[in-house]
Amino acid sequence: MDYESMKGLAGEVEPKLMAILAEFNKTLKKYGISDARVVEFTLSDQEMPEMAGLSCNFSCWLSPSNLTCGIKCEFEASGTTGAKPAAIAAPTAATAEKAKPVAAAAPTKSAAPAAKKAKKKSDVPINIYRPNKPFVGKCVSNEELVGPGGIGTCRHLIFDISAGDLKYVEGQSIGIIADGTDAKGKPNKIRLYSIASAHRGDYLDDKTVSLCVRQLEYPDPDTGKTVYGVCSSFLCNLKPGDDVKITGPVGKEMLLPDDPNANIIMLGTGTGIAPFRSFLWHLFKENEDVNANPFWLPKLLGWVKPSDKPKFNGKTWLIFGVATTPNVLYNNDLEDLQRRYPNNFRLTKAISREQKNPEGGRMYIQHRVAEHAEELWKLIQQDNTHTYICGLKGMEKGIDEALSAVASKDGVNWSEFQREMKKAHRWHVETY
Repeated sequence: MDYESMKGLAGEVEPKLMAILAEFNKTLKKYGISDARVVEFTLSDQEMPEMAGLSCNFSCWLSPSNLTCGIKCEFEASGTTGAKPAAIAAPTAATAEKAKPVAAAAPTKSAAPAAKKAKKKSDVPINIYRPNKPFVGKCVSNEELVGPGGIGTCRHLIFDISAGDLKYVEGQSIGIIADGTDAKGKPNKIRLYSIASAHRGDYLDDKTVSLCVRQLEYPDPDTGKTVYGVCSSFLCNLKPGDDVKITGPVGKEMLLPDDPNANIIMLGTGTGIAPFRSFLWHLFKENEDVNANPFWLPKLLGWVKPSDKPKFNGKTWLIFGVATTPNVLYNNDLEDLQRRYPNNFRLTKAISREQKNPEGGRMYIQHRVAEHAEELWKLIQQDNTHTYICGLKGMEKGIDEALSAVASKDGVNWSEFQREMKKAHRWHVETY
């Protein structure tokens, strides 16, 4: 498609944009927000008048050099809907069908990286809600993460926190107080869980927080009967609409660096994936134009805008250990990230009951670290590399042994080197 044709296409889209805006207004009225206004409309050099109530900005770009075009809109409404953006934004089937264009070329370049604010530990939110006065959120969804044939149950839970002041950053944890009382008749004790969502939440609307929770089960040493964890069972059995008492957030050990060019090594097992999911969603998905704004019109119209260059420019490497393939949590999303960002994200799995280590035994995370020790050691020695370990306590020993062996080849004492990394806040461990 040539430049003039694209310009013509953009002009044809104008009434379709207005049709979607009209549909959007109808939905807003259901939630008590009305009288939308267009404060700026940039499409084929036309400007539209202003009305009152809702800020809306449309923009269109045309590039004759690489023959790309795109249309984007952003809404800012006064008032509170309490609903997910996607539910508000979606046009009716009839509107979507009328609005769908015949064809459109997708832009090939992302916007330049935005400058990141320095994040000081003193600025990190801590204990906004305490156990004696927890925030009561609502369960939005509770989905199984373990595939068919996998071991146990592990759930991805999303909580609505829009009614309170709970804020958090990637790498923190929140406390959960299960309903009911313990054997002594006292309220159940708080249990901490790593946050699995980026700070804007899974819907990117600053209204939710997510957890990755595995139901704890173990045999009673006296009776042999299966015992289920109180808090994990409470969470795994929550239904949408149920209340949940939340405290926190807490934690400063697992915070991401502010450097957009940093290298991030993540070594995790099981639900230790939770903080790493929050990292990856923040570094990649949160910054994708097509996902960051659910009202992006080409998305509503059925267009696809690939974003193959994230605002984060460093390298991330996740080495993840689980028992079986169905237990690889968030597997589809992780593989999709690796496919779309091959220069920025690398995924290595250690599946203990299916893969063999060089000695013929089960493949654990320390074996993968030993297998890639040379690459990891080179990366770790760079001043902008941060290493994070999260999962079952005891996993650190095998990792240390593997890295100690490769460091010694260069005449470096691993324990001393690791100590210096900790002082520089480049070595982060959270195990349980």
